[in-house]
Amino acid sequence: MPRMLVDYDPAWPSLFAALADGIRSAGDGDWIVEHIGSTAVPGMRAKPVIDLAIRIRDHEDFEARRPDLEASGWALGSSVTTHPVMVRESDGIRSAIAHFFTAAEWDTVNQRILRDWLRENPADAARYARAKCGAVAAAARGISSYNAAKTPVIQDLVDAARDARGLPSVPVSDKHVAPRT
Repeated sequence: MPRMLVDYDPAWPSLFAALADGIRSAGDGDWIVEHIGSTAVPGMRAKPVIDLAIRIRDHEDFEARRPDLEASGWALGSSVTTHPVMVRESDGIRSAIAHFFTAAEWDTVNQRILRDWLRENPADAARYARAKCGAVAAAARGISSYNAAKTPVIQDLVDAARDARGLPSVPVSDKHVAPRT
């Protein structure tokens, strides 16, 4: 079951800033690091997990710095299949997720596009918040996974945001789903 959604915490930007500094210190001081996900949208209820988008030169850049990131407390671990992801835990509970995107894909990263859209469109931010609450309830009842339940709304919002930027629609689902047995 997913962690509960909590009210927006004004400390989240500071937590992000500390994590971003740590990523740059362990990785590359020139990496661009941005706050993404629901904790990056002021007023949004969210799981208390800070998501970061990191712009790397290419995948070799990531692999070369991965040992230092791991030494600083980050670990590979995610069902995301489209880009490298590392997670950080505190007392066995996930506290941060770092998404690594190449410079070539940076401007079309759905997570960044959605964050900007939600910050600029309060009605869509409210719609997404309702979808997240519904997804928690669906997951608690065993009807759907949290991510699967909110994906249709995310797809609609990202489609609108990409269209506003003159970008084509692309699937937002980037997780490997294990077959049900």
